[in-house]
Amino acid sequence: MPTKAKIRLYERSEHCISRSQISDNALKVLYKLKKEGYDAYLVGGCVRDLLLGREPKDFDVATNADPDEVRKIFRNCRLIGRRFRLAHVHFGKEVIEVATFRGNGDVQDEKQMLNKEGRLLRDNVYGTIEEDVWRRDFTVNALYYNIKDYSVVDYVGGMEDHKAGTIRLIGDPETRFREDPVRMLRAVRFAVKLGFNMHPDCQAAIHANAPLLDSIPPARLYDEVLKLFMVGYAVQTFEMLRHYGLFQVLFPATERSLAVEQDGFPKLFLIKALQNSDNRITEGKTVTAYFLLSAFLWEPVQTLVRNLLSQGVPEFMAYQDAANEVVSRQLKLTAMPRFITTAMREVWSLQPKFNARVGSKPNRLLSHPRFRAAYDFLLLRAETGGADPELAEWWTKYQNANENEQRKMTQPGRNNQKKSGFKRNLRRSSQNRPKATES
Repeated sequence: MPTKAKIRLYERSEHCISRSQISDNALKVLYKLKKEGYDAYLVGGCVRDLLLGREPKDFDVATNADPDEVRKIFRNCRLIGRRFRLAHVHFGKEVIEVATFRGNGDVQDEKQMLNKEGRLLRDNVYGTIEEDVWRRDFTVNALYYNIKDYSVVDYVGGMEDHKAGTIRLIGDPETRFREDPVRMLRAVRFAVKLGFNMHPDCQAAIHANAPLLDSIPPARLYDEVLKLFMVGYAVQTFEMLRHYGLFQVLFPATERSLAVEQDGFPKLFLIKALQNSDNRITEGKTVTAYFLLSAFLWEPVQTLVRNLLSQGVPEFMAYQDAANEVVSRQLKLTAMPRFITTAMREVWSLQPKFNARVGSKPNRLLSHPRFRAAYDFLLLRAETGGADPELAEWWTKYQNANENEQRKMTQPGRNNQKKSGFKRNLRRSSQNRPKATES
């Protein structure tokens, strides 16, 4: 990997970054490091976002001070990490991450840092800023804001790519993706978030290397899934992940169900769920990971439920067994926490119970802790052809009715309910599209 680059210095008059846009705590860290005789730069996403006129979520600092030296300077500092040690300087709820410039080491050291697939296993080699730039992933994330003279230092043409709206890998894309396959997901995330286009070399390398994500620990992939889908760009992200063959690595059972869709189902259901999530984030409302993940895996669950029902398994057991099987398989890919999978199971298991509208059952369901999420899930199904709209309307009216009205609504004969209604709807919906088989 190259260790030298043609430097381009953008003076203060040539860029739009102002200290007034930078966190006061980040400035404290930068100035303190400078006062102690060290180099100090803002780097990464914060510089990229400042150049776009956006407010950065985090401010990251790069320096030639090693982690122990940073800890000596800041009493409110904690060191973290194994693969690469980082210093976290705490200011209440805000944390400024300080990273020492990474180096390349000698050839033997570099070979020892990679596994047989070429993935980077450890990176505790410190170096210079000229070496550090080659350890970063994309050119637009490798711009350094120097606190000494307020200039932006560019070693890899990041400023030009920034102006052109291009996501480009630093170095050979094949090699960089093999070092860390998660960079493929990051490429998609940045392209969608920033509204940038991927460089053709980057696109080709993703198509060729998507299966490498299988080597990433499931816990890390779960974290990446949250970053991809819980920030307000879920619909575009979903489409781009599918385009590059990455979604099928993360959610293979869901991708198989999409391969047999008919009349837009179940893709329409997923798109609606993603749109709702994006809308809530835009409106400043909270979103829950378990709801979106429930939507992702709903069709695989239903596929297994249909198979189990056809074998004579009782409905309750069919849903329980199907949920367990789908979740078990997905955990091997994205290690979801138990509280997430528990909530998902509850949302799924409550769906057939919405069909019970006589006697005390509706009131018991209304008092269930997960009722609201399950009801929203029912509305989503009704909007996209997966449930009877009349059923959703009934539950909307029921939960807003007073006690007397609720008693009248749940009297026998009031809603022409049949016990087999949910199973009938399930069979009817399956007739509208080819059956998928789980393998």
